[in-house]
Amino acid sequence: MRTIIKRTVMAVAAVQGATLLTLVTIDMYRKRGRTPAIFPRLAPKVMTAGGSEVTVYTYGEDLYRDMLHAIHLAKREIFFETFIWKGDEVGQAFKDALIEAADRGVEVYVVFDEFANLVVPRSFFHLPPHIHVRRHPLVASGFRFPRNSGRDHRKLLVVDHDAAFVGGYNIGTLYATDWRDTHARLTGDIVWDMRNAFIDYWNLFADDKRRKALPDTGSLTWQPYIRIHRNMPRMMVYPIRGMYLEAIDRASHHVYLTHAYLIPDEDMLTALIRAARRGVDVRIIVPAESNHIVADWLSRGFYGQLLRGGVRLFLYQKAMVHAKTATIDGQWSTIGTANIDRLSLLGNYEINMEVYNSEVARQMEEVFTIDSSNSVELTLTDWQRRHAMVKFSETVLTPLRPLL
Repeated sequence: MRTIIKRTVMAVAAVQGATLLTLVTIDMYRKRGRTPAIFPRLAPKVMTAGGSEVTVYTYGEDLYRDMLHAIHLAKREIFFETFIWKGDEVGQAFKDALIEAADRGVEVYVVFDEFANLVVPRSFFHLPPHIHVRRHPLVASGFRFPRNSGRDHRKLLVVDHDAAFVGGYNIGTLYATDWRDTHARLTGDIVWDMRNAFIDYWNLFADDKRRKALPDTGSLTWQPYIRIHRNMPRMMVYPIRGMYLEAIDRASHHVYLTHAYLIPDEDMLTALIRAARRGVDVRIIVPAESNHIVADWLSRGFYGQLLRGGVRLFLYQKAMVHAKTATIDGQWSTIGTANIDRLSLLGNYEINMEVYNSEVARQMEEVFTIDSSNSVELTLTDWQRRHAMVKFSETVLTPLRPLL
């Protein structure tokens, strides 16, 4: 019996390996012939939410222009944190701006993830000694799973007490024009919360010798309209998943999600289907072809359940949609870094803005409508007609879902 089990496991692993190799080969060939992306987008729009202002960005060039402008205006402190930081033209522009700020006396703090930037030359990250740097390590010291696990998947910028940026955009030339993503600029009361989010992460890894702790001060204002949620593996705190589940459970009219990678756990899948079955209009935009073909195929394993449950799926065309957003019932919205998958919701360092505001919700609904115009709806009938070999490959990859 042991021999039979061992051979069966080895056979399944071999089939999985062959399937993954085939998908990666197809993806490499597909990317060679990719043309520049063209997709509809909205100009940035400023909205008021309580004592704060929210500006929503859907195009990288618009966002990078305003981020760099904010850095140039900095007088005291800059907190800059990113998952991917490419050593290309856009990446160099940010590097130059941060160095220039430090040279004129601004205290500059930089965090980036080592694993996400393995393909970037190490020399690009040689920053002057008067810039404070935290490289989120490739492998954390000490075996304390899950406290020492998780990538730093956050993307944020805070300049003085004046402005903060958060959302899905990494830093690089590709993302400036060829990816459809969503980011937000925040001013007013909520900037303290964004500053605090960076300070808390930094101080988790501070010591008296190499990396001194930042001052941690309380806030004079409690923000009722916008909240910042942070997944912190070191503290075993993962509120973003709960935020989504609570919001979907409250929905009575519509739920519009846009996500780069849709690999929901059982509770998230159940919440979406239950909402649809009680009459809520649940729609999800995902990329027709993302930058991670394996993630695409793992995601497709959920399409049948979602479609049978009444959830409507829309496949974004001719560009990578990398947004991590949702808007519900014309009242609630979120923009952030967390995908609907286990890595984001129960693994990585993530940060999401949650906002209760009808004006912001209307803007997010307009973004969703424009993105829908560049999408093709996938019906259950179309999905059931896919080739038998495709169905087999999806089944073979099912055991890998918990890894993402």
